Parts: sequence; structure tokens; C-alpha cells
Amino acid sequence: MRGFKLLAIILVSLLLPGWGAAQSDPLISPDTTAQAQWVEAQYANMTQEARVGQLFMPMITSESGKEEGALSKAEKWISEYGIGGLIFSRGTPHAQARLTNALQESSRVPLLIGLDAEWGLAMRLDSTYSFPWNMTLGAIQDTLLIKDIGRQMGTQLRQMGVHLNFAPVVDINTNVKNPIIGNRSFGENPEKVSQHAVALMKGMQQAGILTTAKHFPGHGDTEVDSHKALPQVMFDRQRLDTVELVPFRNLIKEGLDAIMIAHLDVPALTGVPGEPTSLSPKLMRTVLKRELGFQGLICTDALNMKGVTGYEGVDNASLGAFMAGNDLLLMPENLETDYAAVLEAYMVGKISESRMATSVKKILKAKYKAGLHRYVPIETTTLTQNLNSLDNELLGERAMEGAITVLKNRADIIGIKNLENKKIAYVRFGDADHLPFLERLRQYAEIDEVSANDIGTLNRKLKEYNLVIIGMHQSNESPYKKHSFSEKELFWLEEISRQPTSNSILAVFAKPYILSDVLSFDRVDGLVMSYQNSVIAQQTTAELLFGVFEAKGRLPVTAHPTFPAGSGETTQLLNRLGYSVPNRVGLDAHRLSRVDSLMQIGLDSLMFPGAQVLIARHGQVVFHKAYGKPTYDSEQEVSTTDLYDLASLTKILATLPMLMEMEETGRISFETTFGELNPDYAETELRDVTVLKALSHYGRLPAWIAFYLDTLNKDRRPSPDFYRPNPADGFSIQVAERMYLSDAYNDSIYNRIGRQSLKSNRYRYSDVPYYVFKKFIEDSYNEPLDELTNAYFYKSLGATQTTYRPLEHFPKSQIMPTEVDNYYRYQVVRGFVHDMGAAMQGGVGGHAGLFSNANDVAKIMQMYLQGGNYGGKQFLNSRTIEKFNKCYFCNKNVRRGVGFDKPQLEEPGPTCGCVSHRSFGHSGFTGTFTWADPDTGLVYVFLSNRTYPSSSNTMLIQSGLRSRIQQAIYDSLIN
Repeated sequence: MRGFKLLAIILVSLLLPGWGAAQSDPLISPDTTAQAQWVEAQYANMTQEARVGQLFMPMITSESGKEEGALSKAEKWISEYGIGGLIFSRGTPHAQARLTNALQESSRVPLLIGLDAEWGLAMRLDSTYSFPWNMTLGAIQDTLLIKDIGRQMGTQLRQMGVHLNFAPVVDINTNVKNPIIGNRSFGENPEKVSQHAVALMKGMQQAGILTTAKHFPGHGDTEVDSHKALPQVMFDRQRLDTVELVPFRNLIKEGLDAIMIAHLDVPALTGVPGEPTSLSPKLMRTVLKRELGFQGLICTDALNMKGVTGYEGVDNASLGAFMAGNDLLLMPENLETDYAAVLEAYMVGKISESRMATSVKKILKAKYKAGLHRYVPIETTTLTQNLNSLDNELLGERAMEGAITVLKNRADIIGIKNLENKKIAYVRFGDADHLPFLERLRQYAEIDEVSANDIGTLNRKLKEYNLVIIGMHQSNESPYKKHSFSEKELFWLEEISRQPTSNSILAVFAKPYILSDVLSFDRVDGLVMSYQNSVIAQQTTAELLFGVFEAKGRLPVTAHPTFPAGSGETTQLLNRLGYSVPNRVGLDAHRLSRVDSLMQIGLDSLMFPGAQVLIARHGQVVFHKAYGKPTYDSEQEVSTTDLYDLASLTKILATLPMLMEMEETGRISFETTFGELNPDYAETELRDVTVLKALSHYGRLPAWIAFYLDTLNKDRRPSPDFYRPNPADGFSIQVAERMYLSDAYNDSIYNRIGRQSLKSNRYRYSDVPYYVFKKFIEDSYNEPLDELTNAYFYKSLGATQTTYRPLEHFPKSQIMPTEVDNYYRYQVVRGFVHDMGAAMQGGVGGHAGLFSNANDVAKIMQMYLQGGNYGGKQFLNSRTIEKFNKCYFCNKNVRRGVGFDKPQLEEPGPTCGCVSHRSFGHSGFTGTFTWADPDTGLVYVFLSNRTYPSSSNTMLIQSGLRSRIQQAIYDSLIN
């Protein structure tokens, strides 16, 4: 008997309208038998009143403070009308979740929850991630990326208990003046729009979301907003078939779940001029169902819009829409009145049972497919965490990298190379936020923001610069905002770009149609279309300008006569560091958060007042934070732009790259002796110490020499024989504030070194060779070491905050203090090198004296990792770096490379013990450390001022905190 009943159900289902051809119906789940049973059971148990209620989806808000009213209103709709679903408008995630759970509990038949989430939840809900608008996505050539975004959007919708997304928008935007579509469209090419829409749809469907193509039959070529009036689309059928209807046809073939009918006047399809398409039986029955073969849900656009409420051809819009063929009636103007009108028509037979069954069963099938036959409440305890996953940021970055479009790139001005020759200004256009763009630009080069009240003053200021970057920043609040250049900006753009002494790049953070405001782009050297003024768009554009990734985007619409749809150029990859999130490079963000815990231990234990930690992998900085304060009693917090005394990191970041350069050019070799480096040492014990042994700390030299002690008087105070409080003849070497050393003392330093005896033990870490190397480098080039390193490396690398003698370039407040010196200088050491010997050389030592921040240190280490290449320039040969990054005396139990520190051979050592043998780095006395690992692609930088207020504080060293952080990094590796 059960088998007979089951067969009867299946036969009935095949005969009912809309239930044939199960495999082609997008609302049929794989388990068609179970679905049929559930749908039939639900329908059979419904009264006529309940069946009518299933057709309606009114809207409620989840705005904070309005929950109680919304709940009361929706409960009334459920109890009195048995509504089939709800559409949520603006609100907050937790409020919507609470309302959804409560209302699902109240409803006998589970509610179908819908949302307008064209660019994700953020279209309606605050505190959620906003994915790029469709126009931005339309510039992306990789549709697999679009699919990934759709899947992430769908995942978040499911987490919010949403089943039906009223997206994707598939309108072909061919009208520049369209007031309501514009940025919501993927573009103007029907096939391209189809490809992108299918990809987004497939992604959402994979996450279990029902998708809706809108606005049928096409709202893209109108100049009227259907919220306010009835737009006219007066094209013939041939045009509609080859443009507007193309994406709908393609999405239907790919399994589209629902279609939203727009309120448009399209006589070529309705046959009735002035009749809204949402009320046209011909449009739905003949065009949509028969010709296009669509068997899924048909839903109206909002029935409270003037495009339909203003039509006098029907007494009731909801009844007219249902009679025309719609299944779901969205946002009726008056639910009570509209429900009554449809119910009356059903009761008197104007609506047949077959017609009612067709729509209600399609709605029930949709609910089954959405999983509502086994409804589970929304999990709210982890909702915030789930909705704000780092996957959002990763997809946002990837999307913008794929979308940003370079429309002009004269002489390959993008990406920006040869920074040593560039003086760059930034000029802001528009009235929206520009700081994310400017701040990210400054991660790569020194950029001055230049402004003025008039163009004459501005041009005079800009004469100092040879590259001007103009950012046009327009509101990112919504895709509907009008974007345009002002007359003043158009004039200024022409004037700036015509300057013969500088090049210009215009980056446009606005909808592409804004380009039509500009008569000609002939004088602009570089033109970048970034589509939106979001934070990620600004940051990613800055990275593009400096060659972090190649431009791949193509213009989705014709924005200017010079730039038709499809325009775009590919730019050069320059191998500079980018900025991303951990999961992009195979690091687990949750496990990486252990770094924060370890740093808090460091602060709580008073290991240091302040610090920076940077982690990069595969060329992407994925962790960059500042902790603590400059001093324990400071009020200000430290920042990632603060400068730290790098101490012995100077060896591998300044002296060593210069020695590598000299080795490549034949000025020095590993076998060069100290007697050859300094002829004064030809008759000393140092004469046969080689470069190789000295850099490997296998030259038997003393660890350090306390030169300063010889300059103190019997009271252990700086002797007036050697120091003056102000610069004077013969006293120009500034050691600290109001402390100038005799110029003659420099010779004493080298004489003292020459009198040293070699030590008996074979391995001894020593600063002494770096005094010798410094002198040799400076004598060879006839220039001071600080100027050489800046010219050869830092300027070109864009290491703009790496310098000796930082007070000459930066305010004291940006420089971390290193000690309260009560043994030599008798003052707070801030802005002057902590190391006494380097201080006695005017702050420029071969072994110490360099100041920087973690970001700049990472650039130099990344250059090493990349075989000497960075920013499109080959600084050093890869074989040179390999030659220096080698342990030549490991068999003597000396772990050191040539200048570089290497992993320990036995415990304990400088690293966590988890790094590869090919890795390298160095540590510094002031509490600094950096390490790079070619095998994992990792760069790790730790900077602190652990010596403040006293260098006797060795808790950082004793705790092994730096290597524990390194272990946490390696524990975070996923792949």
C-alpha cells in the first residue's frame, strides 16, 4: 500500500504544472522522492488562507532599537496571514539572527528568508564585510575568483539563516546616465556579464544559497529609477535578444533558482505599451517560461515601488502580479489589503487550484532545497567571528588585484622603478578618504602630500618633484552615488600633467564613467582605474603602482572614447613586498595570534618598554604590529613607523651588503687580509686575519674594545681633554646631546685596534672587524658609509626610514630611547646610537649605528631572500648571497656564515631550532633580531628597546622570547 501511495505522489507531481522534467528544474534537490513527499504533505495540510500566505514576502528591519516592533509586526503577519517568508532590510547581524530564530519558531511552515546581498551582507547589515561591487568584479578576468567570492558570500548568508539572495544583478549597463544600476552591473558586454554572473551564482549555490537573477528583462539601459516611476525600454525584440536577455538565458541554462521581474515598460515583450513587465502575463508565460524555458521561482521586484503602484491598469498590484505569473510577491505596499485581494480571487475561483498549487509548491520546493525541511536555528555564539573571517579580506585583496585596471602606462611608469631618482608628490582630488592610499604609498617610498588653494601655488610647489601621483577619491558609501570631477579639478589635472619637469599618474577611486568628464588624457603618463574608494582598493592600488603584482583588470564598460570596454594594460612585476593576511601565504592566523600573547608576556614582565614584530612570507607582510610605549612611564603608544636602534643588525644591513658589492667588483675577496685592508696593520698580529675568518668570527679578535673608557677623567666623567659641550674647532664628532668628541680620536681607535693581540680560542664573536671594514669601505669609495649605503641600497629599496644619525631626518618623538646612560654620556640616549664605539665615530659605525623600523628591515631581508633582486633592480648577484650565506667553519663548531648568523649547531642558539640550515639573520644588543629562511620563504623582524632604562636588563635574552615567537611562527605554517 505504501508503494502505491508513493507511486501516486510521483505521478501527481509529474502532472502538476511546473513539476515536469525534474532534472531541468533547478529547485529539485538530488533526493526528488523525499522532496516530493515533503512538498505534498505540506501543501495538503494547508488551508486556502495558508496557501495564499505562502506567496508573500514582506520586509522587516533588524536595526538596533527596533527589534521589538519588528518582532511584533512579523509575528502578526505569521499568525494572521501565514506568510511564506521575510525579507530583511537594514540592521545588525545579531539582531537579525535573533529575529530569525524567534520568527522561525513561530511559523508552522518554515519561513523562506531573503536578503538583498548583491555585494554581500554589508549591503544590508552593519559590522559585516563589503565585497566589491559588480562593476569592480566585472573588471576581473578570472571567473574562478568570482566563484570563490560567491561561495564566501553564500557561506555568510547561510550563517545568517538566509536562504534566498536577490542576486546576482545581470543588467547590461549600457546607459551612462542609469541612476539605479550603474556599479551594480558587471558591465556592458552581454557575454562577459553572463560569465561573471554564472560564476557568482555557482559560488553561492555551492554554499547552499538560492540565487535570483535580476532585473528581468533588463534594467541597464534606462534613465529612470523604477522606485520613482516606470522606466521605458523601447528597443525591438532583436536588440533585446542580443543584449538584455542574453545573461538571463545563459543563467537559466546553468541552473538559476529564481528570477526577479522588474517594473519596466517594454512593449516589445509585453505587447502592451505602458504595462509594467511585472504585471505582464505574456512576458512570463510566453517569453520567460516557454521561450527561455525557465521553470524556477518567479518573484516580483518590490511591489511598493512607483514603477508598479503608479499603474492604473490593475486594482491591486499583488493580485495582478500573481495573475500574470509571479510566484513570490515581494514587499507588498499593504500586506493586509493585498493578501485579502489574492485570497478573495482564490476563493471565488478567479485563481484556479492548479495555478495556486503551481506557485505554492515551487515555493515549498525552494524551501526544501534550502534545507528548511530540517530547519536548524542560527548559531549566534560564534556569529561575529564567523562573519568576520580573514577569508573575507583575502578574497577582497584578490578581487582588487584582479580588478584594478591600468589604462595608460607611458614608458612603463607603472610600476614605479629607480626610486633613487624619484622625488614623489601626492595630490588629492575628490572629497572622500584618501589616507589608506597615501599611507600605503609611503610604505614604498618617501611621498609628500602637496596641497594649495590655487593652481599657481600648487605648481610652484610641485616643481621640486619629478613624479606626481593624483588620487581621485569619491564616496564609497553606495554604488548609487554620483561621481564626477569638478571644473576646478579638471583644470588642475590639465595643468599638473602638462608640467615638463615631472611625470603624472592619475589613480581614480570612483566609478569608471567619471572618466568621461575628462576631455583628453594625452598629457597624463599613467592612468589607473580602481573603481571604488574602499580601504582595500586604495591599499591595493598603491601596491600596484610599485609593482607588487601585475595589473590584469580590463574595463567592463566604455568609460571614455579613448578607453572602450575591454581596455587595459598588463604591468611589470617588480618583486616588492606586499601586505596581506596570513592565510594567503599558508599561515594559520589563529595560531599566529600566539605572538600577541608572547608579546604581552614580554610587556608584563618588563622585558622592554616597546617593540615591533613583523612577519612576512612569500613576499607578503602578513603580521606587522607595535606593542607598548617608548618608555615605561610614557603616555603615548608606539607605532609601526617608530625607529629603533638596530645595534648589530647594522652588520648585515649596512656593512655586509657593501662588502658583497665590493666582492662582486673585485675590490675585496674572502682571502684579503687585514694587512691589505689597512697597511698600518701590516706589522701587527692582525695582518694575516682574512675577511672570511673575520666575518665568520673565527679571526681570534677581541669581542669589543671599550674605547670610551680612555676618554673619562678620574671621576669617570667625560674628560674636557676629549669633549666639548658645543661643536668647536677640532671637536665636531657628536656623541650625544651637548657632547662633541675630538676629531683626532678617530685615529686613536684604529691605533688601539692595531695593538690588539689575537686570542687563543678560535671562535669569538667580535665587533672589532667592522671598524676595519668601515674604514676600508670609506677609503675605497672616498665617501662615508652612511652615504654609501643610502646611495647603493636604501634609496633604491625604498627603505626611507633606514638611516644613521636619525635626528637629522626624523623627530625625536619617532625614535625609541635606548638607555638612561649613567656611565659615559650621563643622559637619556635617544636618537643617538647606543653603542659607545659607534657613537665615538659620529654615530656611523660598521657594527652599529643604523636606525630603522621593522618594515624597512624586512625589505632588505626580502632582497636577500630574492637573490639580491627587489623593486625591479638586481642589487647583488644571487651567487654572492649564497657565497656569504654559508658556514665555512661548521666543522670547527663555528655556526656563523660570512657576516650572517646561522642556526645553532647545538642547543642553545640564536633561533628556535625550527629553521632550515639555509636560513640566516642576526641579533642586536638593544633587543633586535631578524631572520630569513629561504626554505619557508619567511622573514621575521623583532625590534625592541630592551636596554631602556638600563642595559643590565637581560630578561629578554634570558627568556628566549624572540626565539619563542619564531617557534610560534613556524607552528603556524599550514603549507
